[in-house]
Amino acid sequence: MYMMSGRARFGTSTYDQGLLWVTLILLGIGLVMVYSASIAMAEADRATGHQSTYFLVRQAIYIVISLMAGLVAFSIPTKMWQKVAPYLFLSGFALLIVVLIPGIGRNINGSQRWLSLFVINLQPSEFMKLFSAIYVADYTVRKASVMDSFTRGFLPMLIVMLLVGGLLLREPDFGAFAVIASISISILWLGGINARIFTALLFMLVIGFILLIWSSPYRLQRIIGFMDPWADPFGKGYQLSHALIAFGRGEWFGVGLGASVEKLLYLPEAHTDFLLAVIAEELGFMGVAVVVGLFVWLVVRAFGIGKEAIKNECYFSSLLAQGIGVWMGVQGIINMGVNMGLLPTKGLTLPLLSFGGSGVLANCIALAVLLRIDYENRRIQKGLPT
Repeated sequence: MYMMSGRARFGTSTYDQGLLWVTLILLGIGLVMVYSASIAMAEADRATGHQSTYFLVRQAIYIVISLMAGLVAFSIPTKMWQKVAPYLFLSGFALLIVVLIPGIGRNINGSQRWLSLFVINLQPSEFMKLFSAIYVADYTVRKASVMDSFTRGFLPMLIVMLLVGGLLLREPDFGAFAVIASISISILWLGGINARIFTALLFMLVIGFILLIWSSPYRLQRIIGFMDPWADPFGKGYQLSHALIAFGRGEWFGVGLGASVEKLLYLPEAHTDFLLAVIAEELGFMGVAVVVGLFVWLVVRAFGIGKEAIKNECYFSSLLAQGIGVWMGVQGIINMGVNMGLLPTKGLTLPLLSFGGSGVLANCIALAVLLRIDYENRRIQKGLPT
C-alpha cells in the first residue's frame, strides 16, 4: 500500500520518497553537467593542474559531504531548529561581518564573499539564506499576536534585515540579498502580516532596488547590457550574448552531451552561474524543460508539506517549509531568467546543480529539514511522537 502511494517505510513511519529522488536526480544532473561544462576550463587553468576531472572530483566530494550533512540535519527535530533559530541567525550575521574583514575574507572577481578554509572556500551568504528562513519563521510564530503592529511586529524584523542587506551589499552580493529578502517577506506574508504594511514594504523594496541600481555604475551597466546585449557583445553584453547563442544552438534536443561549443572558454562561468545555458546547448529545450519541471515539482511539494503542517497545527514547520520552497523557487527563477536573457546578469547559482560546495551543502541541509518536516507530519497523522 505504501509503495503504491509513493511512500516507503522509514523506521516506524514514512518519508517522502519523491522529494528524496527529485533531490538526488537534480544533484546527479548537476554533477554530469558540471563535468561537461568545466572540462575546457580545467584543462586550460594551471591552478587545476590541467586535469579535466578537477571540477568533477571536487563537486562529487561536495555532494557526498552535503548528503552526509543532510542525513544529520534530517535527524534533528524541527523543535530543535526552532529553539536554536536566533543563535543560527547570529552566527550567520557574524560570518557576514568576518568575510568583510581585510585579510580574512577572500576576494574573487571583485567580490569579497568567501572565507578560506584552506581546502575549500566557505560562502556565508549561502548559509544565511537557510538561517534567515529558520529565524523569520520562528520570529513570525513568536510575534503572531502583534503582527498587525508596525512598531512591535514588523519594525524589529525590518531593522534586522536592513543590517543583513547592508552587509551583503558590501561584498557585494545583490543576488543573495534579493533571495533573502524574498524568503523573509514571503514568510511574513504567509504568517499573517498586516496587508497595508506588506503593501508598503513591497513599494519600499521596489524603490530601494531602483535606487541601488541607479547609484551603482556596476549594476547600472549590467542593466544596460541586459536591455540590448548585442549592442556591445564583446563588453557589457558578452555573457548574455553567449548564453543566448548556447540556447539557440541547442534547439529542441541539443547538440549532444559534451558537444557544447560555448563551454570552450567562450561562455564565462559555464559551470556555475551559466550552467543552464550549457544544458540548453547540449540537451536542448527538452533538457531545460526537465530541469524546470523538477524545480516546479520541488517548490509545489514544499508548499504541500507546509499545508500539511498547518493541518497539524505545526506553524513554525509550515512557515519554514514554505520559506524553503520560496528560496528554491526564487533562486531558480533568477538563475534561469538570467541564462535566458529575461533578467539582468546576476551572480546566483542554480540550486543543487551549479558547481560550489557552500551552495550544495546549504541546499541539501535545507531539503533535509523539509524532508524532516514531512516525516513529522506523517508521524503526527499516525498519532506517533515526533
